[in-house]
Amino acid sequence: MVTAMPTPGGVGRTWRCMLFCAVMGVPRGVEGRMEGLDSFVAVGDSFTEGMDDPAPNGTYVGWADRLAAMISAKQRGFRYANLAIRGKMLQEIVDEQVPLAAALKPKLVTFCGGGNDILVPGSDADALAEVYEIAVADLRAAGAEVVIFTGFDPKHTPFLRSLRGKIAVYNSHLWSVAERYHCRVVDLWSMNVLHDRRAWSADRLHLSPEGHRRVALRAAEVLGFGSDEAWNKPWPPLVDEDWMTQRRHDLKWAREHVVPWIGRQLRGESMGDGLAPKRPELLPVCD
Repeated sequence: MVTAMPTPGGVGRTWRCMLFCAVMGVPRGVEGRMEGLDSFVAVGDSFTEGMDDPAPNGTYVGWADRLAAMISAKQRGFRYANLAIRGKMLQEIVDEQVPLAAALKPKLVTFCGGGNDILVPGSDADALAEVYEIAVADLRAAGAEVVIFTGFDPKHTPFLRSLRGKIAVYNSHLWSVAERYHCRVVDLWSMNVLHDRRAWSADRLHLSPEGHRRVALRAAEVLGFGSDEAWNKPWPPLVDEDWMTQRRHDLKWAREHVVPWIGRQLRGESMGDGLAPKRPELLPVCD
């Protein structure tokens, strides 16, 4: 497993892509149901761990657990592991989770990472994409199908909407990686249903249970596992708040969530410090 930063000019990226294409042959389509999906490993940060979709045992459910349950209901012998830990930066995911995922030899790996890096002032979307591609190349070389998740569109979120351009650049790279390595994509950016504030928890950084449910439905659709439920079903009408009420909520959000996040960044702390993956082994999904 090679996780070093690529050399200038994308040499690291280029030789991995050439090696992958030589081994896998001509590009192939990724439409239709993913056949033989008997095992699934999820890697990433708080989004994939499942925040803020609480489980009765004090952990989180989240889109990945929900997706695994949907697949398990249709695929005999299915097993699932979730290595994601909240607060992880992309390089940490690549160094700590990707080798473990490759060693488990699953049929499928879902990979969402880089969101925490994007939030850091001065971060470079181009450099992040290089790191991301190395991980995808390693996972594909290990024999896993990879599903890539783009970043969300934050245009309706104060403070975060200033990052929209950087996220768009990063997403463009992810689409290119998906094309080069024949990966399916869950395009979170285009999920307009997630622009509703009910899709998000109070911190506006993590999905609500309903937001996670809709992402799971979209991911299942990308994998070819249909459902009677529609991920893009319109929300019930929402009573609009007046301008002053919205501003009060914005200030409360900044005080309770943005300021503590900035403090953790300045202290070099992470919400995931000292935490272990909630599901480190490939095991059957229990009802």
